[in-house]
Amino acid sequence: MRHISTFAVAILAPAALTAGPALGEEYSTEKVEVVTSIVAEGLDHPWGLDFLPDDTAIVTERSGTLRLVGADGTLSDPVEGVPKVFARGQGGLLDVAVAKDFAQSGRILFTFSEPGPGGAGTAIASARLVRDGSAARLEDVQVLFSMPKKTAKGQHFGSRIVLHPDGTVFFTTGDRGDGPRAQDMADAAGAVLRINTDGSIPRDNPYASGQGGALPQIWSKGHRNPQGFAIDALGRLWTVEHGAQGGDEVNNPQAGKNYGWPQISYGQDYGGGQIGVGSAAPGFEQPVHYWDPSIAPSGLVVYEGEMFPEWKGDLIAGALKFQLLSRLDRDDSGAITGEERMFEGEFGRIRDVNVAPDGSLWLLTDEDDGKIVRVGRKE
Repeated sequence: MRHISTFAVAILAPAALTAGPALGEEYSTEKVEVVTSIVAEGLDHPWGLDFLPDDTAIVTERSGTLRLVGADGTLSDPVEGVPKVFARGQGGLLDVAVAKDFAQSGRILFTFSEPGPGGAGTAIASARLVRDGSAARLEDVQVLFSMPKKTAKGQHFGSRIVLHPDGTVFFTTGDRGDGPRAQDMADAAGAVLRINTDGSIPRDNPYASGQGGALPQIWSKGHRNPQGFAIDALGRLWTVEHGAQGGDEVNNPQAGKNYGWPQISYGQDYGGGQIGVGSAAPGFEQPVHYWDPSIAPSGLVVYEGEMFPEWKGDLIAGALKFQLLSRLDRDDSGAITGEERMFEGEFGRIRDVNVAPDGSLWLLTDEDDGKIVRVGRKE
């Protein structure tokens, strides 16, 4: 059984309180002085972001728009060719990842709530990004996987992407607001899934042969709604996922393991009451860390940039409910040893966290007037 860490947290205090982030706003953290600035604003609930080889950023808006962000913060017109999305509730155009061979292939991957018979389900697609001056479009859009069972519920799509060094693609799905689906091995809901870049099944997936009726794309099951997903320097996967009333979790998804939802949880059901059989049961993995009360964690990175060596290897997660960044200290074994909460209430709901090529952090705020906020080192 892995260690579950709980501890007191340090709250970061801003150097000066303002109504929101401003150019050159300075903050003191436990280990380093930082400065924040707005890269771009006026986005409609931005959800995912990644960087092209020329340092241009590509960002999704949940309503179904994909845009490019120049180094000067200029937003492009909407990229053409994005497939129709189920833009309802938590659904829409969600995460985006630039293929590791983009310089040769020009391809990106993205997740979205795909409409279909019965409602919608999480899907992942690949496309070639074609840029023509200031305009851009998607060509050769290929849906690599689509959740077979679609429902009208508007919540819990999961939907983060990790591109593994071995060339495979990992992505998360939520339980779609129907907990038992996370324990159904024939269902794609409530899972970490793994495919090849062409949508085929990796031969070393734990259920590659479909034994016992299990979906061959499954890597791990028993996840509620993992909206943060990252990989560390040793190739270990990390998720942050929403609990119900409390019980938000950090997990280290491993092949063929089950993380318990909704049979075990450190949270309570909405309105009170125990979830499942309690917080532990045979056959289910324990979280590496959990939050109670809930912070509603979203985007996640393992920091490996050069700008903040003080944070090397730490997990940094955004939070929607408490509107903060949670930096989780890790030791050499990967165990979480402490937490620092940064920028609470300063920027709004933080939907995603990204490490830019220069090592700065880029945050997305999930608002009608969504922003990209850069966190850099104070000179």
